[in-house]
Amino acid sequence: MPEARAILAHASRDVARDWSKLLESAVANAEHNHELIGDELRIHAVKADEGPTLKRFRPRAMGRATKIRKRTSHLSITLAPKDGDS
Repeated sequence: MPEARAILAHASRDVARDWSKLLESAVANAEHNHELIGDELRIHAVKADEGPTLKRFRPRAMGRATKIRKRTSHLSITLAPKDGDS
């Protein structure tokens, strides 16, 4: 888990901040709801799925309009306890 936090902290992309917040939230939920220890968790799965698309229009020349599709996404992280073997 500390390795994932370090990678996200030093990533240059803006979306790394969103992934970092999601990871911290998932760890906090596991600690609070399932009485697990945050340092003893591992990342099991990470997904970024397509979310709903907001459809808007932009005015153009001569009374026309063009479509604007504002795309969204669903981010999800699944955590699991570390195996005792590793």
